[in-house]
This record gives sequence, structure tokens and C-alpha cells, in this order.
Amino acid sequence: MANDLVRFSVAMPEDLLMRFDQLVARRGLAKNRSEVVRDLVRDALVEDDCGTPGVVVMGTLTVVFDHHAHDVQEKMHHIQHLYYGNIVSTTHVHINESQCLEVIILKGETGLVQDIANMILGTKGVSHGNLTVTTTGCVI
Repeated sequence: MANDLVRFSVAMPEDLLMRFDQLVARRGLAKNRSEVVRDLVRDALVEDDCGTPGVVVMGTLTVVFDHHAHDVQEKMHHIQHLYYGNIVSTTHVHINESQCLEVIILKGETGLVQDIANMILGTKGVSHGNLTVTTTGCVI
């Protein structure tokens, strides 16, 4: 059956195992070595899938920018309007008098989502940001 558990052994240096056990402990009472290994394997498989051309991904792009920078919001909005079919939602938060944080949820083929993120992150006035993607299980 597909959900049957299969046991296998892993050999690793003792210092690495001690650090791994610390990670297991930080993950909480409901986690044990096996569950954390399964989590890490799933994370690695999702990351690998997200790098495969033609795979549909969903992502969150978190961007911090100076709203006083010349036309930064207009330029970011222009990019978002060009790719309105890939922009699912946005949330805008005022950090202080001059800085804003925007979270943009994107969906589309992995390369296109990365390209849109790079255009926005490359906009003058954007101080930093990060794209996090996950798979949807769909292929174009």
C-alpha cells in the first residue's frame, strides 16, 4: 500500500546527529526523528518540483519599499497589472512614515512566477524582499 511505512537506517556523524536531535526537540512534543526526516524529505521534494519548468506554483512575494521613492508604487502596480492573471491577491502594510510592506500572492508556471518576482524586486525603491513558492501539483 502507498501509505505503509518502510524502515531504513541512516548513518551520520555523531555531532550531526546531536544537532539534528536539537532540531527535533525544537519542533515540539509531537515530533520525533522519523517525522522530522519525513518533513525534510517533503520540503526537499517540493523545492525540487518548484525548480522544474512547466510546474504550476503558488508563491508569496514579500517586499519592503520606500513609498517616497519616485514612482515606486506606480511601477510595482504597473507590473502587477501586466500580470493580473498571475496576481491572486495583495496586502499592503505601513511600517512607518516612509516604509511599506507588501505581500503579493502569485500563481503560475514556476519560471513566470520567478520572472514577475524579479521584476518587482528589481524596481527602484524596493529595499528588499523574498519569494517563497510551493507546488500545486499541476503541470502545464
